[in-house]
Amino acid sequence: MSTRKSQASPKVQALLRLGASIRERRVERGLTQQALAEALRISVAYLSLIERGGRNPPITTVVAIAKALGVPTARLVDDDD
Repeated sequence: MSTRKSQASPKVQALLRLGASIRERRVERGLTQQALAEALRISVAYLSLIERGGRNPPITTVVAIAKALGVPTARLVDDDD
């Protein structure tokens, strides 16, 4: 995956980091994709795509994800994480 990241555009790299951050925090909290998706009222398929960097979710969705995970929104998008 590091090869994919290094060859990807900055936008794609940011989406991959966002997705990895969401996945990491979801797993830390013991949540399944199903449970988080239900809490957010989005499909599991959409959440999976976000976590894999395949979708650029609107900021309102990122804020809702952060709230559901109990973390500040900045923590999901911070490059220094």
